[in-house]
Amino acid sequence: MSEVSFADLGLAEPLLRALDAAKYSVPTPIQARTIPLLLQGRDVLGIAQTGTGKTAAFALPVLQHLAAAKERAQPKSPRALVLAPTRELAVQIGRSFDTYGRGLGLRLGMVIGGLGFGRQIETLNRGVDILVATPGRLLDLMNQGHAKLGNVSFFVLDEADRMFDMGFIKDVRRIASSVSKQRQTLMFSATMPPDVAKLAADVLNNPERVEIAPQGRTVERIDQSVYFVNASSKRALLSHLLADSALERVIVFTRTKRGANRVAEALEKTGVPSEAIHGNKSQNARQRALDAFSRGRARVLVATDLAARGIDVQGVTHVINYELPAEAESYVHRIGRTARAGASGIALSFCDGSERGQLKSIERLTNQRLAVLQVPANEDMPQPVATQQPAEREEHREERRGHGPRGQREGHRGGPHRGRPQRDHQRRNEAPQHRAEHPRFERAHAEQARAEQAQGERREHRRGGHHHEHRRAGPHHNQHQRRDDRPHHQGERSHGERRHTDPQWAQGDYRDQPREDRGEHAARPQWRKRRFGGRGRAA
Repeated sequence: MSEVSFADLGLAEPLLRALDAAKYSVPTPIQARTIPLLLQGRDVLGIAQTGTGKTAAFALPVLQHLAAAKERAQPKSPRALVLAPTRELAVQIGRSFDTYGRGLGLRLGMVIGGLGFGRQIETLNRGVDILVATPGRLLDLMNQGHAKLGNVSFFVLDEADRMFDMGFIKDVRRIASSVSKQRQTLMFSATMPPDVAKLAADVLNNPERVEIAPQGRTVERIDQSVYFVNASSKRALLSHLLADSALERVIVFTRTKRGANRVAEALEKTGVPSEAIHGNKSQNARQRALDAFSRGRARVLVATDLAARGIDVQGVTHVINYELPAEAESYVHRIGRTARAGASGIALSFCDGSERGQLKSIERLTNQRLAVLQVPANEDMPQPVATQQPAEREEHREERRGHGPRGQREGHRGGPHRGRPQRDHQRRNEAPQHRAEHPRFERAHAEQARAEQAQGERREHRRGGHHHEHRRAGPHHNQHQRRDDRPHHQGERSHGERRHTDPQWAQGDYRDQPREDRGEHAARPQWRKRRFGGRGRAA
């Protein structure tokens, strides 16, 4: 089959020149099938995996239609509206429109959260042809009367399933109801859950369905593998992998914002230039982190799932899932940050014992089993910095005070304490004895001794007697065994075991391990009654 060029798709000459300047010569499958339909005025429902060139698939036809209409932009009334779930994705889409639309004379505006309202309101008041927005900020401006959607003739929903995951479906419906009925609509989604399918049926008019790959299918050029490793050893394994210069540009994904900050800070301490990006950072801080990563000033970008679909950086060699995502669909979008624009990439995942379910869900969705890589031996892994023992810390603290090590403190020059310091020390030691001779102190000490004796008797009564025998004879007697005598669950660390030692399941693939091997005591919780009534609690 001969390759199709952009000229064969019916694009105008200015767009072809812009594509040639951007060194785009051959369209991707989603572009080759979508662009002709949009140029014919059809509504399109596109289902394609991430990193397949979806932005150009809708940006090029929209630019050609708007340039051919030769209408002037009206204040507060855009002619084309593109909705994106995240700020990073909106910025990426805006850059693509700016790249492809050079020389067409069209105005582009962006309305996203994290930035001030003033400049965005000024942009809308001057009039824009194309508006790229996030749902929340656009609704705010609509409610304030700064944005009117009655003249929108092209309506694009990008990453519709991600909007559903982030809770934007109601906002999207409100925005869609404000857009003109005489419009052409395009919706892109990597997956098609029932709520997204219902939204597509409501906003699209007899759409043409374009499905490039089955839902959940990952890019074939991505080499995927997994490490079975303890949660406490993940940071050491990450440092060990980054010691290899082959990991040139790496994106590390975590589940939480706090975890992203911790991983980035730990990498910086080891000399690896890193940046963190998540929802708690301002838009300017997030953009600075992306710029530092894309320009090579930062070798590693640590991100959360919020930014998983908004990172479009060329040359990402590796994606590392430091923590597996809670939703299997997020895994597909995470690893889609590599192997973009026809390149290849590598995706590595760290899986601990608590993430077994997530791994099975990922393999079920992608319909493939991840290859297992052997965790390096402990002696090959970077060891944490040894902490000072309590005695060493106390000795160091005394030396900083200028008294020398304990037992060798020097008061004046060249000798032990003499004179007044020694007399003060003796006076402090003798003071409690003088106070104890006073009758008032004698009565207080006697009352305290009686109270302690009574408390000790009550404690002994609770430990022994009928109550204790009843508990020993009950079905929960095994709870009173010593910890060392109890049967250990598989993977459980004993009291004297070193923390970084891997359990048995971490030595290889534990996905096929039968559940019975975890021990009979893990089958159902033991319940212990409370002394003062109320519900019991799990032992």
